[in-house]
Amino acid sequence: MGRGKLEIKRIENTTNRQVTFSKRRNGIMKKAQELTVLCDAKISLIIVSSSSTKRVYHYISPGASLKKMYDEYQKVEGVDLWRKHYEQMQEQERKLLEINTELRREISRRMGGDLEELSIGELGALQQQMSNARLVIRDRKYHVIKNQTGTTRKKVRSLEEIRDNLLLNLETRFKAPEFGLEDDNNQGVYEDAANYANNGAAANLFGVSRHSRHHNFQQAQAGCYSINFQDLRLA
Repeated sequence: MGRGKLEIKRIENTTNRQVTFSKRRNGIMKKAQELTVLCDAKISLIIVSSSSTKRVYHYISPGASLKKMYDEYQKVEGVDLWRKHYEQMQEQERKLLEINTELRREISRRMGGDLEELSIGELGALQQQMSNARLVIRDRKYHVIKNQTGTTRKKVRSLEEIRDNLLLNLETRFKAPEFGLEDDNNQGVYEDAANYANNGAAANLFGVSRHSRHHNFQQAQAGCYSINFQDLRLA
């Protein structure tokens, strides 16, 4: 018993429609290849899938190109496929030139030129536009300054934290037993050095010179080293 005749209408089921498209696309591509070989024909076949996938499939006979096929078609049929498109491009170019001319005129007027043709009302409107633009520019400038100020303040706070940490480390090192600062007699010397650091150059390291004439410091294991805090200077 033969298969019934298939009714040609749109397949509503998406899966079945895609399967049918794939099978018939391959079939028509095969037929185009056979026709090229059997009949020495030049064939250009373009297939665009449904709007959901938007894929393009094409076949062209060996030795041919799309441009040659279009030129051959225009020659045989006596038509110009590109004339309408060329006219549309010319119209679009004309509109763009008009827009460009108008923009140049507006820029020139905002710089004080091409004002002779303007009426009093147009001059007043232009003045109002310039005033509004100046306000917008001023607000933008203040906004940028505010952001830069905030960023600078964050950097200053970060540097202050680094300075405080350096001073804390410096204080810890100077109060270590090997420097002899546990002696109350030397506490004033340390405080003078710390005050000088805070007031004059808190972010700098201190250079410590070693002198042997100071006799109140304890000896370190490596040798007899001493520090004269009267000679503290910024490094």
